[in-house]
Amino acid sequence: MKSSFSLLQKQSLALSPQLIESIRMLQMNIPELHQFVEQELEKNPLLEYPKGSRDRPRQGKSSTAFEEFVALPETLHDHVASQISFTAFTPHERLFAKVLAGHLDDTGYLRASASELAGNLNIPLADVERVIGILQHLDPPGIFARSLGECLEIQLRQRDRFDPAMAALIANLDVLARRDFQTLKLRCGVDEEDLLDMLQEIRALDPKPGNAFHSGAPEGIIPDVWVTPSPGGGWQIELDPNTQPKVLINQTYVAEVSCQVAKKSKDMAFLNECLQNANWLIRSLDQRANTIVKVSTEIVRQQHAFLEYGVAHLRPLNLKAVADAINIHESTVSRVTSNKYMHTPRGVFELKYFFTVAIASSEGGDAHSAEAVRHRIKAMVAEESFDNVLSDDEIADRLKEYGIDLARRTVTKYREAMNIPSSVQRRREKRLWRNGNQGLKAS
Repeated sequence: MKSSFSLLQKQSLALSPQLIESIRMLQMNIPELHQFVEQELEKNPLLEYPKGSRDRPRQGKSSTAFEEFVALPETLHDHVASQISFTAFTPHERLFAKVLAGHLDDTGYLRASASELAGNLNIPLADVERVIGILQHLDPPGIFARSLGECLEIQLRQRDRFDPAMAALIANLDVLARRDFQTLKLRCGVDEEDLLDMLQEIRALDPKPGNAFHSGAPEGIIPDVWVTPSPGGGWQIELDPNTQPKVLINQTYVAEVSCQVAKKSKDMAFLNECLQNANWLIRSLDQRANTIVKVSTEIVRQQHAFLEYGVAHLRPLNLKAVADAINIHESTVSRVTSNKYMHTPRGVFELKYFFTVAIASSEGGDAHSAEAVRHRIKAMVAEESFDNVLSDDEIADRLKEYGIDLARRTVTKYREAMNIPSSVQRRREKRLWRNGNQGLKAS
């Protein structure tokens, strides 16, 4: 045996602390980013907020609450106004809608008489009622109701659960308040088990849908990216300037301090370190913003059909496809799309929503996105008749007619994930619906 020495040369990637922080910043959501920037300003005397910006300029060290540096929580009226602007109203209907929105109370109820409003606006009552009906489809569910019963009815209709038996229950809320279950069973035409299920559904509803906003707590999602139709066609993608922290170096202060510490090497080293860190933060914030816009732009390009026509046109998409298209690493796309939200004319979506699994086409054509397939299953169930409730096998067969190759067990998994009951349970519910209808006609 013989021992010997040899030299081996190899390359390795060493991540500096600043590079690690830059990577971490990509993954931060808006509140986390503001908190991080505020901590950096507390540590670095050379940094300040721009004068006149939404962030208060710094005056030496401060113990200002973090809430002063983030956007104010969205009010109920702001939330409704935003949705009205994206709803397909005629100009006159949009005017009526804004007037009606002005009569919302903090709990989300419409505190105005439709007939009085019609008289004041000199328009037919039917037009006012039609606009109210459209507004009752806005978020949060149950909004623009004029009574507790109507609020619950709106939410049940949106869940496709307002059958005749449930209608009878809503019409007898006073009996429910007395807990007279025997009378309720007779009036609803259901047995004890069905009544208990119905009561459980009622308890899951929100009798005051506006309260989440009235509390003032920042519970609403703050979109990072806004996508709006471009006047020349296509889409305009931009970051919300009110949510992006902006900092700069106080050059006047740098000049003053430089003169004072010029002869003190220790102080000058500290000053240079602060200046280096300040430049790094400004550069990292700019790079983070540019990367988010870059990734969002490619997502919009890939999913433009979804923005135009809805969820049925959502394409299969993965992180690698976006990364390759814009020439960045796949892990960067993953970080950028974590905890980030995009505001579109079709609603607010997490960026990761647009990445869906590809379902193979049975005809050898383009693959289908898993989200679009789920949407199609939901539509099939919604179109079922009393005498034609589809089993999971039948749904799988129907999907094949659309060129979607999906196994029965996968259909079951998707159905259960969407809280759609089994075919046996749906058939039972439709039977109750039909019996309830017949009972109403007989009475």
